[in-house]
Amino acid sequence: MKRRIAVITGTRADYGLLYWLIHDLHRADDLELQLIVTGMHLVPIFGQTVDVIEKDGFPIAARVDIDLTSDESAAIARSTGLGTIGFSETFARLQPDIVVILGDRFEMLAAASAAFILRLPIAHIHGGEVTEGALDEGFRHAITKLAHLHFTAAEPYRRRVIQMGEQPDRVFEVGAPGLDHLRRTSLLSRTDLEASIGLTLRSLCFLVTFHPATLDTEDAATQCRSLLMALDAFPDASIVFTLPNADPGGRAIIPLLESYAGRHADRVRVYSSLGQLRYLSLLRQVQVVIGNSSSGIIEAPSFGAATVNIGDRQQGRLRAASVIDCAPQSAEIETAIRQSLSASFQAALPQMMNPYGAGDASGRMMTILRSVDLATLRRKAFYDLPPECV
Repeated sequence: MKRRIAVITGTRADYGLLYWLIHDLHRADDLELQLIVTGMHLVPIFGQTVDVIEKDGFPIAARVDIDLTSDESAAIARSTGLGTIGFSETFARLQPDIVVILGDRFEMLAAASAAFILRLPIAHIHGGEVTEGALDEGFRHAITKLAHLHFTAAEPYRRRVIQMGEQPDRVFEVGAPGLDHLRRTSLLSRTDLEASIGLTLRSLCFLVTFHPATLDTEDAATQCRSLLMALDAFPDASIVFTLPNADPGGRAIIPLLESYAGRHADRVRVYSSLGQLRYLSLLRQVQVVIGNSSSGIIEAPSFGAATVNIGDRQQGRLRAASVIDCAPQSAEIETAIRQSLSASFQAALPQMMNPYGAGDASGRMMTILRSVDLATLRRKAFYDLPPECV
């Protein structure tokens, strides 16, 4: 009987990171993929990206609607509860052998809670990381404590998961799965990319994604206005914005970006979702990735782009030397962009090392998902660090 592997995806971002694992599970003769789609994928304002998944040819085993009609904190808490209900019903029907969960969002916490109560082993990807400026920090570590297997993106994160009491023989450094695209995805040429996004790219190009920093006292809209003011200092740049996640405060950003694009229609575009192929192809073409997305920290360095990381949302994550941090204030953002565009900085980008691996995470995870002993996996014992480590 095939081992049933349920994979949860809730956003365009995590789907892009999970793509090659989903692909390999779908092609495997000895494993059964159970793809469960939820969250932003099912919402038109965020691009109805479930359509992209279907177009990619992956069968969807279940859809869990968590009613993302509002991004107010109370509404997000309610969506988390709806997710727990929906995932419980879905898991009871599908009976997966392992549930794969990536990252640190509230819908993933809902999935992990349901799976844990149903005694389903959880494999967690991207645990042990730190993002001190977002609620995701708490969600991530909570999922770690519910999970039975851990696929971390770097050695310091593996050690941190063990520090949290997880058994060392269940914690595996596999690298960041998003980097598998470096080896396995054929990117669009500049000409084909321009035709696809409806914009002729100038010699200076920015890719911008700005999410709410959900633990900041200053609201996301105010920070976004500072970002747009800084971008005004580069009137010759082509700019492509991707919309923020469904986090508290995110919807207030959307009209600001759309208005900005309307004022600069000759060189600016806004997309609810570019899809992984266009997004990665843009990473290859732009000089700078700007904002506070984890993609600027994890993927951009390997695609040869500089990163201007704004604010505290990603504070605590490992960084390549290609990442420049700045406060969410217009003058500091502008200064950081100018630094990233300097001839010396751009010339050094090809030699900068990415701490998140070499792009072979999916194969490593597949080996473990195939071979792990399910009978022993369901029970967890707390691992105490040796006295000399305390």
